[in-house]
Amino acid sequence: MFRSAIALIAVLLVGGADRVAAQEAAPGPGTVEVTLIPGGATFFTNTNNGSSFGNYNVGAGLTYNVNRIVGIEGEFGSSIGISQNLTDGGFRGTQKTPNTLTYAGNVVLSAPTHSSIVPYVTGGIGALTLLQTASLGINTTESFLTGNVGGGLKWYAPNGRWGLRGDYRFMATQSKDTAPAFFGQDTRYGHRVYGAVIINALR
Repeated sequence: MFRSAIALIAVLLVGGADRVAAQEAAPGPGTVEVTLIPGGATFFTNTNNGSSFGNYNVGAGLTYNVNRIVGIEGEFGSSIGISQNLTDGGFRGTQKTPNTLTYAGNVVLSAPTHSSIVPYVTGGIGALTLLQTASLGINTTESFLTGNVGGGLKWYAPNGRWGLRGDYRFMATQSKDTAPAFFGQDTRYGHRVYGAVIINALR
Protein backbone atom coordinates (compact mmCIF):
# COMPACT_ATOMS: atom_id res chain seq x y z
CA MET A 1 0.00 0.00 0.00
CA PHE A 2 2.81 2.40 0.93
CA ARG A 3 4.66 1.62 -2.29
CA SER A 4 1.48 2.18 -4.33
CA ALA A 5 0.93 5.59 -2.71
CA ILE A 6 4.55 6.60 -3.42
CA ALA A 7 4.17 5.47 -7.04
CA LEU A 8 0.93 7.47 -7.42
CA ILE A 9 2.55 10.62 -5.98
CA ALA A 10 5.55 10.19 -8.32
CA VAL A 11 3.27 9.86 -11.35
CA LEU A 12 1.33 12.99 -10.36
CA LEU A 13 4.51 14.98 -9.79
CA VAL A 14 6.04 13.94 -13.11
CA GLY A 15 2.79 14.63 -14.96
CA GLY A 16 2.49 18.05 -13.31
CA ALA A 17 6.09 18.92 -14.14
CA ASP A 18 5.49 17.93 -17.75
CA ARG A 19 2.42 20.17 -17.93
CA VAL A 20 4.33 23.12 -16.42
CA ALA A 21 7.21 22.61 -18.82
CA ALA A 22 4.78 22.42 -21.72
CA GLN A 23 3.14 25.65 -20.63
CA GLU A 24 6.51 27.41 -20.26
CA ALA A 25 7.64 26.25 -23.69
CA ALA A 26 4.31 26.88 -25.41
CA PRO A 27 4.85 28.96 -28.55
CA GLY A 28 3.26 32.38 -28.60
CA PRO A 29 3.86 36.08 -28.07
CA GLY A 30 6.14 37.16 -25.24
CA THR A 31 5.58 40.19 -23.05
CA VAL A 32 8.21 42.09 -25.05
CA GLU A 33 8.88 41.28 -28.70
CA VAL A 34 11.58 42.66 -30.98
CA THR A 35 10.82 42.62 -34.71
CA LEU A 36 13.78 42.75 -37.12
CA ILE A 37 12.84 43.60 -40.72
CA PRO A 38 15.59 42.61 -43.18
CA GLY A 39 13.45 43.14 -46.24
CA GLY A 40 10.20 44.58 -47.51
CA ALA A 41 8.75 47.01 -50.01
CA THR A 42 6.55 50.11 -50.10
CA PHE A 43 4.64 51.13 -53.21
CA PHE A 44 3.01 54.58 -53.51
CA THR A 45 0.26 55.04 -56.09
CA ASN A 46 0.26 57.98 -58.49
CA THR A 47 -1.76 61.19 -58.09
CA ASN A 48 -2.30 64.30 -60.23
CA ASN A 49 1.02 65.76 -59.10
CA GLY A 50 2.99 62.71 -58.05
CA SER A 51 4.38 59.67 -59.81
CA SER A 52 3.89 56.13 -58.56
CA PHE A 53 7.05 54.51 -57.24
CA GLY A 54 8.32 51.72 -55.04
CA ASN A 55 11.17 51.47 -52.53
CA TYR A 56 13.00 48.71 -50.64
CA ASN A 57 12.44 48.65 -46.84
CA VAL A 58 14.42 47.68 -43.75
CA GLY A 59 13.51 48.42 -40.14
CA ALA A 60 12.72 47.25 -36.64
CA GLY A 61 9.93 47.30 -34.10
CA LEU A 62 9.40 46.85 -30.37
CA THR A 63 6.10 45.50 -29.02
CA TYR A 64 4.83 45.43 -25.44
CA ASN A 65 2.01 42.89 -25.16
CA VAL A 66 -0.39 43.88 -22.40
CA ASN A 67 -1.91 40.39 -22.74
CA ARG A 68 -2.27 37.76 -25.48
CA ILE A 69 -4.70 40.00 -27.39
CA VAL A 70 -3.60 43.65 -26.99
CA GLY A 71 -0.14 44.99 -27.79
CA ILE A 72 1.46 48.42 -28.17
CA GLU A 73 4.12 48.65 -30.89
CA GLY A 74 6.69 51.23 -31.93
CA GLU A 75 8.22 50.97 -35.40
CA PHE A 76 11.18 52.59 -37.11
CA GLY A 77 12.10 52.02 -40.73
CA SER A 78 14.12 53.20 -43.68
CA SER A 79 12.85 53.11 -47.24
CA ILE A 80 15.77 52.93 -49.68
CA GLY A 81 15.32 54.58 -53.07
CA ILE A 82 15.96 52.53 -56.17
CA SER A 83 16.32 53.47 -59.86
CA GLN A 84 13.06 52.97 -61.73
CA ASN A 85 11.06 54.27 -64.65
CA LEU A 86 8.73 57.11 -63.61
CA THR A 87 5.84 57.67 -66.02
CA ASP A 88 3.33 59.86 -64.14
CA GLY A 89 3.09 63.18 -62.35
CA GLY A 90 5.42 65.11 -64.66
CA PHE A 91 8.51 63.04 -63.80
CA ARG A 92 9.47 60.72 -66.64
CA GLY A 93 12.40 58.49 -67.39
CA THR A 94 14.67 56.48 -65.13
CA GLN A 95 15.24 58.19 -61.79
CA LYS A 96 16.44 57.13 -58.36
CA THR A 97 13.55 57.60 -55.94
CA PRO A 98 14.10 59.41 -52.62
CA ASN A 99 15.15 57.67 -49.42
CA THR A 100 12.66 57.99 -46.55
CA LEU A 101 12.52 57.41 -42.80
CA THR A 102 9.32 56.24 -41.11
CA TYR A 103 8.17 56.16 -37.50
CA ALA A 104 4.87 54.87 -36.12
CA GLY A 105 3.07 53.93 -32.93
CA ASN A 106 0.49 51.18 -33.38
CA VAL A 107 -2.06 49.13 -31.49
CA VAL A 108 -1.84 45.41 -32.33
CA LEU A 109 -4.85 43.12 -31.74
CA SER A 110 -3.96 39.43 -31.94
CA ALA A 111 -6.38 36.54 -32.25
CA PRO A 112 -6.79 34.79 -28.85
CA THR A 113 -5.35 31.52 -30.06
CA HIS A 114 -2.85 29.25 -28.32
CA SER A 115 -1.59 27.97 -31.67
CA SER A 116 1.92 28.70 -32.93
CA ILE A 117 0.30 30.75 -35.74
CA VAL A 118 -1.23 34.04 -34.58
CA PRO A 119 -3.20 36.32 -36.95
CA TYR A 120 -3.40 40.00 -36.01
CA VAL A 121 -4.77 43.36 -37.11
CA THR A 122 -3.06 46.67 -36.41
CA GLY A 123 -3.31 50.41 -36.94
CA GLY A 124 -1.65 53.61 -35.82
CA ILE A 125 -0.19 56.99 -36.66
CA GLY A 126 3.31 58.24 -37.29
CA ALA A 127 5.46 60.24 -39.67
CA LEU A 128 7.32 59.89 -42.94
CA THR A 129 10.47 61.92 -43.55
CA LEU A 130 11.42 62.44 -47.19
CA LEU A 131 15.16 62.97 -47.57
CA GLN A 132 16.66 65.53 -49.93
CA THR A 133 16.82 64.39 -53.58
CA ALA A 134 17.75 67.33 -55.81
CA SER A 135 17.14 65.45 -59.08
CA LEU A 136 13.42 65.22 -58.18
CA GLY A 137 13.11 68.78 -56.92
CA ILE A 138 13.26 67.75 -53.25
CA ASN A 139 15.65 70.42 -52.03
CA THR A 140 15.08 70.06 -48.28
CA THR A 141 14.10 67.29 -45.88
CA GLU A 142 10.31 67.14 -45.56
CA SER A 143 8.17 65.34 -42.95
CA PHE A 144 4.53 64.29 -43.26
CA LEU A 145 1.91 62.92 -40.87
CA THR A 146 0.94 59.32 -41.70
CA GLY A 147 -1.65 56.75 -40.71
CA ASN A 148 -1.67 53.01 -41.31
CA VAL A 149 -3.99 50.01 -40.99
CA GLY A 150 -3.26 46.40 -41.80
CA GLY A 151 -2.55 43.00 -40.40
CA GLY A 152 -0.59 39.84 -40.81
CA LEU A 153 0.52 36.53 -39.35
CA LYS A 154 3.09 35.60 -36.73
CA TRP A 155 4.54 32.11 -36.41
CA TYR A 156 6.39 31.10 -33.24
CA ALA A 157 9.01 28.36 -32.97
CA PRO A 158 8.27 25.48 -30.55
CA ASN A 159 10.74 26.84 -27.97
CA GLY A 160 8.79 30.14 -27.86
CA ARG A 161 11.94 32.24 -28.17
CA TRP A 162 11.69 33.40 -31.76
CA GLY A 163 9.39 33.41 -34.75
CA LEU A 164 8.62 34.81 -38.18
CA ARG A 165 6.23 37.55 -39.24
CA GLY A 166 4.53 38.62 -42.46
CA ASP A 167 2.89 42.06 -42.45
CA TYR A 168 0.79 44.23 -44.79
CA ARG A 169 -0.10 47.93 -44.26
CA PHE A 170 -2.24 50.38 -46.16
CA MET A 171 -0.70 53.81 -45.59
CA ALA A 172 -1.96 57.37 -46.04
CA THR A 173 0.35 60.41 -46.02
CA GLN A 174 -1.17 63.83 -45.31
CA SER A 175 -0.56 66.52 -47.93
CA LYS A 176 1.22 69.85 -47.40
CA ASP A 177 0.99 72.94 -49.60
CA THR A 178 4.71 73.53 -49.22
CA ALA A 179 5.69 69.99 -50.25
CA PRO A 180 7.75 69.37 -53.40
CA ALA A 181 5.88 68.53 -56.60
CA PHE A 182 7.16 64.94 -56.63
CA PHE A 183 5.60 63.97 -53.30
CA GLY A 184 3.29 65.51 -50.74
CA GLN A 185 1.18 68.16 -52.46
CA ASP A 186 -1.66 65.61 -52.63
CA THR A 187 -2.60 63.02 -50.04
CA ARG A 188 -0.57 59.94 -51.01
CA TYR A 189 -1.61 56.34 -50.52
CA GLY A 190 0.75 53.43 -50.29
CA HIS A 191 1.02 49.71 -49.69
CA ARG A 192 3.78 48.21 -47.56
CA VAL A 193 4.70 44.55 -47.09
CA TYR A 194 7.54 42.96 -45.18
CA GLY A 195 8.91 39.72 -43.82
CA ALA A 196 10.56 39.79 -40.39
CA VAL A 197 12.13 37.78 -37.59
CA ILE A 198 10.57 38.02 -34.10
CA ILE A 199 12.60 37.66 -30.91
CA ASN A 200 10.75 37.19 -27.63
CA ALA A 201 12.94 39.39 -25.45
CA LEU A 202 10.82 38.85 -22.34
CA ARG A 203 8.49 35.87 -21.82
